[in-house]
Amino acid sequence: MEDKLRAISLFLPQYHPFPENDNWHGKGFTEWTNTTKAKPLFKGHYQPHEPADFGFYDLRLNEIHVQQAEAAREHGIYGFCHYHCWFTGKTLMERPVEDMLRLGKPDFPFCLCWTNENWTRKWDGGNREVLIEQKYSDEDDLEHIRYLLPFFADKRYIRIDGKPVFLVYRTEMIPNINRSVEIWRNEAIKSGIGDLYLIRVEAFETNIDPASIGFDAACEFQPNWHNLPMYEKDTLINQWLHKLKIRKSAYLENKIWKYENVAFQAMNYPPKINYKRYLGITPQWDNTARRKSDAVIFHDSTPEKYEHWLRHICDNFTPYSKEENIFFINAWNEWAEGNHLEPCQKWGWKYLEATANVLLNQ
Repeated sequence: MEDKLRAISLFLPQYHPFPENDNWHGKGFTEWTNTTKAKPLFKGHYQPHEPADFGFYDLRLNEIHVQQAEAAREHGIYGFCHYHCWFTGKTLMERPVEDMLRLGKPDFPFCLCWTNENWTRKWDGGNREVLIEQKYSDEDDLEHIRYLLPFFADKRYIRIDGKPVFLVYRTEMIPNINRSVEIWRNEAIKSGIGDLYLIRVEAFETNIDPASIGFDAACEFQPNWHNLPMYEKDTLINQWLHKLKIRKSAYLENKIWKYENVAFQAMNYPPKINYKRYLGITPQWDNTARRKSDAVIFHDSTPEKYEHWLRHICDNFTPYSKEENIFFINAWNEWAEGNHLEPCQKWGWKYLEATANVLLNQ
């Protein structure tokens, strides 16, 4: 069908050791290190999330990336959006995507999302316990875009109307974003790549018209932190037992929602915007692996509930043009956030099968 939507799944590359993580978190640290430490906090709480068919993989092995791409394609996913970390000329987690560029494998569409926030010990992008800080300048903008140009030139790179698609996670943190955009676009055109298609991610600051900062569109990050229902509360007796320090209540130490309530709220979120915004969806979410307290948990997620939300997107989102027909799934492999389509020990391939049920039958 001409109006078929293209699903792009966010992809985390932190599944290989590198020197900075060795120094900050211990020798051999990867995303799996946190993932395997998680424990269930209440009855029915699904933790830890452990991989099934792909195992505890290492993305220094390009054949793993090829297997992931094949699985994604077979289940209707159009491409991956790889997180890209750039800190004043310093890249982190870059090896998988650089290997992919050098080797030409996998033959699968991709784009990049610059996660332009500080790295901290709390994994929150804040200003406390900063491991590496984001800094901005005209000179760095130029160096950055020159680093990106070979990726944009690759035949696999995702384009809209011939323009390479580039996402920025937190545009509001860039002091002079309009100037940055001017530098990026001018250098891309000068290089022969042509103009860019820039998308700002609505993760923290929402309802900013992308055109006002020189961007082409926005995309919805899910979970949408600005549009969550009231979180679940524990029973009164459990609240008192927690207060008396007799027994801890996970509901008082964390924020817990039912997945179906989050999905319902998202499906009924009034757009009320006059600019282009691409939709997002998350199959699951549970970041207790990264946080000892104050975790965000969507419990009782099932492939069927996710499929219902996904079908709602495909039935109700109208593309802005023939090629402006994308939406984003968060995520393919955010294991330490309990947020993945990849097969796990509990559900096997059911989340990918639910994805295929919708995407292959549009």
